[in-house]
Amino acid sequence: MNFTLKTSKYAKEILTQLHASTGITPNILIRYAVALSLRNTTEIVPITKDFTDGLVLNRSTVTGEYDYAFRAMITQAAGCDLTDEEFFPAYFNAHLERGIRMLASEYKTAGNYEKFIRNLLS
Repeated sequence: MNFTLKTSKYAKEILTQLHASTGITPNILIRYAVALSLRNTTEIVPITKDFTDGLVLNRSTVTGEYDYAFRAMITQAAGCDLTDEEFFPAYFNAHLERGIRMLASEYKTAGNYEKFIRNLLS
């Protein structure tokens, strides 16, 4: 069972920039990114690549008390039962990598923290 998430360098850079601009911690930003990705109904390919230049985070830090909820949503989006190893980090990271691009775009479009949060809530 894998309890470590390794992000891409791009994800690390975006998380660092968004944290500096908004004060929102990377683990919360990751949850937002995954949620944005889950809103997108196109199929996603699990990531099996082991990133080396990104952040290294613990599963409990990333999913927190919502681990079962994330697993249920990602399993439903995948359309099949997922083993624990498939769910985390493969599918979770795939949603993170897609969602981080969406999150960065949301922030750029919003232009400031207040609009960014309002857009995320709508």
